[in-house]
Amino acid sequence: SEKIVAHGYYSDAVLGAVHRTAAVHEWVKLKDGQPVSLERALAAFDQFVLHDQEGDLDEQLTGVADDSNYHNLQNNFIGLALGSNGHAALPLISVGIFCSVARRFGLIAEPCGFPFHVYAIVIAHDGQTLDGRSLNDDSPSAMMYMDPFRSETEVPRRSLEAQLRTMGVPSVGHHMLLGVSSTAQMVRRTAQNIIRSIQTTRNVHDLNVSTEMLYPESEGALYGALWALLLLPEEDEALFHRARYLPYILDHLEKQYAFDIALVTTHVLPLFDDSPHLDQLRDALRVMRAGDSMPKQVKPRTRDISNSVQFKIGQVFRHKRYNYRGVITGWDVECAAGETWMSQMGVDRLSRGRHQSFYHVLYVSSPSTHITICELIVASVEDKSVRYVAEENIVDVGIDAGVKLMSLAGRHFKRWERVSRTFISNIKDEYPND
Repeated sequence: SEKIVAHGYYSDAVLGAVHRTAAVHEWVKLKDGQPVSLERALAAFDQFVLHDQEGDLDEQLTGVADDSNYHNLQNNFIGLALGSNGHAALPLISVGIFCSVARRFGLIAEPCGFPFHVYAIVIAHDGQTLDGRSLNDDSPSAMMYMDPFRSETEVPRRSLEAQLRTMGVPSVGHHMLLGVSSTAQMVRRTAQNIIRSIQTTRNVHDLNVSTEMLYPESEGALYGALWALLLLPEEDEALFHRARYLPYILDHLEKQYAFDIALVTTHVLPLFDDSPHLDQLRDALRVMRAGDSMPKQVKPRTRDISNSVQFKIGQVFRHKRYNYRGVITGWDVECAAGETWMSQMGVDRLSRGRHQSFYHVLYVSSPSTHITICELIVASVEDKSVRYVAEENIVDVGIDAGVKLMSLAGRHFKRWERVSRTFISNIKDEYPND
């Protein structure tokens, strides 16, 4: 296809928006008090990383998890646990699978959000014992605790109470911690587990690994976790506390998930009615909607420009200092950034200073594994972002694009030309001669 890279990018973008819409609708139903099964609420996280993989919300659930590398990001996704050979999953996901299968056999099984672990509670039907025999009195329903993550045998309640005492939890608090946890609580806990997994392992990969190795990607996983925390807060969580997620969701929206603008308008805006954040949120969405309709500045290549602007749209390179791989998406004859930015970035300390060509580039980086949650959220967006690079820092022009950069390039380019090792521009309205 003449536009194979562009078609692939936008097909994936539209499919991703469909999946994320389905996920958000499940969590909105949960927020509004409608019944949502545990497995569907957990499978919603998979929709943020699904792409064209199998794992839609209506696929059947079968399988059991084991305890491989505990903090692997993939262990937070029920669909990946069911679809992978080893069925690796965190305890919460193991319990979600257990409860789902148990209910299909007519049993009552619910999650128990124990500190630092999750157990399953199997509850007898009214008027029956756990093994199905009839009761002759009005005794409360019997229950037992299971740990599908570790074993197939019952976990005695007294053992769990002993653990709570060791943690310093008074007896009066045992009932709450050993009771049934709501589906919303399990969704919030999964979101927190996803963030913790990304902080711990960061899933750093070489840019030339196979697409299978890039699944699930941390950016989509984090975006889903932020949505879950925004829609399903703790009961006593103040609105201003939830508002801290807004800048990061909007940043993801602008740079990666533009098709989600309607989703944010429908489900996020109403959360902040009568809030000081409402106008800011509306303005941000208005600017994003108007972006595509704004006329582009046309930059033809005159002879003088060609002499000063060495590189062209679509060329792939390596950054001389930071070593990331990028592709050129725009250029300026000299640095067009403001004085504040140039001062912060030390532009005048470069050997050629501000009076050299600067390039807008789409790039993929490998950030540090030891970062805070705020740094993590910013880094997840900047992993797939646009930077402004001085010409003197562009080296190794003509290197291979790599899998991750290839998957992002369709927003600006039609296809990859193997012979010239460049992307063919899809932005001729701005750079007609490149």
